[in-house]
Parts: sequence; structure tokens; C-alpha cells
Amino acid sequence: MKIKQNHRKTAIAATLIVLLILMAGCGGRKSSVVKKTGGGQVVIDSWDRDVLIPENVEKVACLYAFTGHVTTLLGRGEDIVAVVPGLKRDRKLNELNPHLQNAEVCSLDGVINIEELLKTAPDLVFLKGETAMMDSEVEKLERFGLPYVVIEYNSMKEQMEAVEIMAAVLGREEKGREYVSFYEDVINKGRKLTKDIGKEERIRVYHSVNEAVRTDAPDTLPAEWLEVCGVENVSVGEDLRFKDNKYFASLEQIYLWDPEVIICNEAGVPGYMMSNEKWAGLQAVRSGKVHQIPIGISRWGHPGGMETPLAILWTIGALYPDLKEKADLRGAMDEFYSRFFGFTPDEKTVTSILDGSGMRLPKS
Repeated sequence: MKIKQNHRKTAIAATLIVLLILMAGCGGRKSSVVKKTGGGQVVIDSWDRDVLIPENVEKVACLYAFTGHVTTLLGRGEDIVAVVPGLKRDRKLNELNPHLQNAEVCSLDGVINIEELLKTAPDLVFLKGETAMMDSEVEKLERFGLPYVVIEYNSMKEQMEAVEIMAAVLGREEKGREYVSFYEDVINKGRKLTKDIGKEERIRVYHSVNEAVRTDAPDTLPAEWLEVCGVENVSVGEDLRFKDNKYFASLEQIYLWDPEVIICNEAGVPGYMMSNEKWAGLQAVRSGKVHQIPIGISRWGHPGGMETPLAILWTIGALYPDLKEKADLRGAMDEFYSRFFGFTPDEKTVTSILDGSGMRLPKS
């Protein structure tokens, strides 16, 4: 469920919202951006807020790593002037968009350095939902009249909508639609490939997100895309510890689940599990089925990654070898990276992405 807050609205914006509702009632998805007089435009963000932004957005602050990946995908990477530290750690992203090295780091753990941000003079700020929930941080932006667009999602549909919102803001609607079309095609393909896998045949998987014991809960993006892969996600529906908007399992719980396969989206975690005696008794560890999820522009399948479609095809092929050829991950990689980032990965690059090691710089 989307988080909503009360926001001050001008009379003009309220009128526009009414028009949007009427349009939605006619059967179409409401428009992300509506032109208005006075040289501006109104964008409807992930919280359904109406935000007045300049008609021509020239400089953007990406204070959510996902938005930096997507801004680059949409062909506006050179217009990023402010970032979070994680964006400078993605090696392939920075290779493709070296301009990121000149962008100022203006936010750490959701806390905005407003002085540094103001120096970059952004036309708007892309903000993560967690940060937008912090009154102290929102007040900083509002005090200096910096419009902020909240980008948040908990499902594949919402992730696609988030990209469409950004595409509308940045004047790249067609590219946004291309991404959504690719994503939808992969979902349909994945469901078709796995539809005949019976409940008893589904591989029991534990998904490690960043930390070894951080995992998936219901109504989260990873839980949904893994469902498309025809697996049983052992943590979904179980009693997890919730902290800082993240879900954690205990090692004792993981032993009770005793998954057949473990997949991890953080480099180094598989090695930790395979070498740490505390994890040695799990059948996935004993059989050597602890896999690193690929890392390309972002970490595939990560809650904040945008290569979710590729994660689906990789997982199907990795867990169900008889479906690997039909999943055709290599073909999808070639299409995805050539269409959205302007390069076709050679064998060395494919190997690096699939291996995942060395694709992200360590935290400094």
C-alpha cells in the first residue's frame, strides 16, 4: 500500500487532480505529468502527490540510488548533479556515466546535507520514500523551495510506474514505455516457463538481501519477482523482525526452513556463508548451492535495483536447468543493455556481471 501524507496544494493543482481523477475514471492510467500555465508542469509522484516542477528540468539530484540508475537509463545521466554514496560504488554505471564522479554526495543514510545540495542548484530532487517520511529532511527542501518527487514501490507494477513517472519528469516518455514493455514481456515469459512446475516440485529458496540474515516479506518487490520464478520463497509469510524498513530472520529460523538453495545479491555473502561454520549445517551450504545473484548496472533483483527482469530470467535458469535455454538470459542481456545503456556486453563483461564480484566498490 502506498504511503500518503497531507500536503499543501494550490487551487490550480487541486483542479488538475480532479481532472486527473476524471481521466482515470474513463479507464486510462492517470497521466504522470500535466502541463500548466506559468512555465511549469505538475508531476504525480509515487505517493500520489502533485508536485509543481519546472517545465524544463535541466539538473537533477538523485538522492535515491535507484533514481540514478534510471536517470542514466533514460539518457539523462549527464544531468545528475547530486547523489548518494552508493551510486559512486557501481562500477559499470560509472563507466557508462563518468559524469557521476563529478556529482556531489549530498545525502547519507537519508540525512540531506542541504548546504552541499544547494550548491548544485538542482531543478528537482528525486527522493526515496524513507527519506520523505522524515519531517526534518523534508523541511530542509521546503525551506529553500526545492521541489521533490518521491519515488517508491513495493511491487513490480509500482516499480514500472516509478520509471514512467521519472520518464515523464525527464521528458523521456518513450524510453520509459520501452522499459515497461521489456519488463512486462519478461514477466509473461517467466510465468509461461514456470506454470507447469507443481507445488511439490518448487525449489525452496532463501533470498539474502545485502546482509546474510536480511530477507523477503510478503508484499515486497523481491517476494513478487521470485514468485514469477516458480520457487517457494521460505521467508515469505513467516515471522520476521522488522527494523528500519527492512526484514530480518534469525539463523535459527533459517535452519528450521533449511532451504535447498540460497541466493544472495551482495558480493561476498555467499563466501561468508560457505566458509562460516555457523551456516555449515544447512543443506544449501552442504550441497554448494549458495549463489551470487549477478550485478550489472545495479544488483539484479535487489529492492532498489532496476534489472529486475534480468533477475527473473537468471533465477529460472539457475534453479531449473532444463528451462535455462528457453529463458535465454544472454539474449535478454544483449537486448536490455543495448536498448537502454547503449552497449552490447562482450564475453568478459558477461562473465563479470554473472559472477558479481568486483562490480561494486567497497564502502569507504
